[in-house]
Amino acid sequence: MGAAAEEVRLTAWVRGRVQGVGFRWWTRATALEIGGLSGYVSNLADGRVQVVAEGTRGRCERLLDWLRAGETPGRVDGVTEIWGVPRGGYDRFSTR
Repeated sequence: MGAAAEEVRLTAWVRGRVQGVGFRWWTRATALEIGGLSGYVSNLADGRVQVVAEGTRGRCERLLDWLRAGETPGRVDGVTEIWGVPRGGYDRFSTR
């Protein structure tokens, strides 16, 4: 199994003008378009958006690339991410 097929958990925190602009809906739609991802996207009290995605490293990297691409709703000033092992418990990708 190649590195891109390794199952991982991506947790990303997106900062900028990312609340109240359709960012969570767009992130969920993007995750569904990529396919094979489960997890969620949610607003945080400090104005950031948190994205938790589980799936293959390749698919998670595609989602991360989309978050950083600048073609998102609102304005992304930066994305911080950590990688880990999948914990499971998600049957789809949802908005919280």
